[in-house]
Amino acid sequence: MNRSPKLAVQDLHALKSRHAAVFAPSWTTRSATIATVAVLAGLFVFGFWRLDFSFAKLVSGIGQLGVLIWLMIPPDPGSWARFVTFLGALAETVAIAFLGTLLAALIAFPIGFVAARNTTVNRIVRFASRRVLDGIRGIDTLIWALLWINVVGLGPFAGVLAIMTADIGTFGKLFSEAIEAADRKPVEGIVSTGGARLHQIRFGVLPQVLPVIAGQVLYFFESNTRSSTIIGIVGAGGIGLHLAEQIRTLEWQAVSFLVIMILITVAVIDAVSVRLRSAIIGRPQRAAA
Repeated sequence: MNRSPKLAVQDLHALKSRHAAVFAPSWTTRSATIATVAVLAGLFVFGFWRLDFSFAKLVSGIGQLGVLIWLMIPPDPGSWARFVTFLGALAETVAIAFLGTLLAALIAFPIGFVAARNTTVNRIVRFASRRVLDGIRGIDTLIWALLWINVVGLGPFAGVLAIMTADIGTFGKLFSEAIEAADRKPVEGIVSTGGARLHQIRFGVLPQVLPVIAGQVLYFFESNTRSSTIIGIVGAGGIGLHLAEQIRTLEWQAVSFLVIMILITVAVIDAVSVRLRSAIIGRPQRAAA
């Protein structure tokens, strides 16, 4: 049954009396909100001014973008030999992403247990491992690629090391958070039966976090396929080197062909990884929208 308007008004008055701070915030709260909005708006305007944002440049740039897209049609590798070369470079990019992600996951897996609050050795070790992971994660993959190129030289080996190093920091943080979020009840059950610390981790924590960790690794493999393209531009192997070369020589049809190859590869890897994550985590896959 619908409530009468009189009862609804009474309920509203009762709510206002119980939660007066929500319906009628104090002047201090309003001033803080207005000041925050004003500061954010000021930073927004200052950022536009400091970075020389120009609507005229944007409009002319969109026109130039249209010209480039027109020059890219139709996508064309140029020759069969070049297509085979592009295909090999694309396979190299996928291999860089796969090996870098896998090595990072293997190295970060034990570090995650050391950095997690409920499985670490002590607070000092946890703090030190967290700060190391923060330092590694604070450097972008492209910077790691430039560093490793100077260490081991140009080529895909530097790309694998760059992906691996950058992902160790991210995986270590994600793995430790997944471990800390594990339910304590299975661990308490093992403790009640006299299980040692290793038994608690092996039978109480691992079964809960392994599906989550596997899903995260699969997602990063798909993401690192795109990252491998970028680091290839600076000489870390893969299809990015060919992409930069075609842009430099204004071979726009070959550029569009390479972009399409990359998009198709990422889409295929994404579709496969979604199915694998659903199978590992145990959730039914939703129908594609």
